[in-house]
Amino acid sequence: MSHTRNSDVRALPMPDLRGTFPGPFATSLYADAIEEQTANWLRTFPLTGSPGAAKVLCNITAQGVARVLPTADRDGLFLCADLFLWLTAFDDVHGETEGGRDPARLVRRISRCVRLLAGDDEPASDDDAYTAALRDLLHRLRERATPTQYLRLTAHLRDNLFGILWEAHHLDRPDRISLSDYCAMRPHTVFVRTVMATAEVALGYELTENQRASTAVRELEKAVADLAGWINDLASYAKEAGRGGPTPVSLPVLLIRDRECGLEEAFRLASRMCEDQASTARLRITRLTADSKDALAEHAHAVEAVAASYVWHIGHARYA
Repeated sequence: MSHTRNSDVRALPMPDLRGTFPGPFATSLYADAIEEQTANWLRTFPLTGSPGAAKVLCNITAQGVARVLPTADRDGLFLCADLFLWLTAFDDVHGETEGGRDPARLVRRISRCVRLLAGDDEPASDDDAYTAALRDLLHRLRERATPTQYLRLTAHLRDNLFGILWEAHHLDRPDRISLSDYCAMRPHTVFVRTVMATAEVALGYELTENQRASTAVRELEKAVADLAGWINDLASYAKEAGRGGPTPVSLPVLLIRDRECGLEEAFRLASRMCEDQASTARLRITRLTADSKDALAEHAHAVEAVAASYVWHIGHARYA
């Protein structure tokens, strides 16, 4: 399966989201400033050694964040962009590149990050650019977030780091992963719940615990979390399959095994799954924004923008 031609894969069915997230999507006027900021931040904290990769990463991060937070102020945009640049670079360099070859080394790298997330802020002799960059991010987050927001966001970051490790552990053996386990873990490896938590910090609102536990909010967040991971799997399959080597760990691969079908049928099934979750999300957004004008409505609009950013970003050159 890893030898499927890219041209064949690009002709496979993709979800039709024109009725639920049609675009064009609202975009911050600071998009160019975000890209310049992330490029400068990468010069302070060199997270990738490839100038070409850095340029693409800054562009997709800046344009994506400009769509996640079209109404946020510059500082909120810059903070969100730097955080997701860090996460994506960590996943690319240490999760995907190193993780499959040397999981123990990845564990050591993640342990440094966990110490910082737990509040151990003392610099160590073995700190690298990733550790220093995370220390900078956490300091900026503490200044902007409420204590509850900060705890929620750092918890999601731990989930992301575990998700990166979990994925690296299964890179050579996707047959060990059940479809249900993969669907449960995918939001953490695509970072979408961290995006939602960061949006609350950047936009300056906060749900009560009762609001957060409501059926409407939970269903909305789950639908967008699933949609983000699954459309990413479909969009990135051609690039990952074209690399050769192990079969990518992704939704189409697991559907082929679970449903005993071919690649085209797996794409068709995954596309319908995406469309169903997009419809669920749209229904919940409509109801939450119609029934209230408080933080619930603000959250619904924020999660809508998160979904829009993922729908937008799968067409980026990063996935070509």
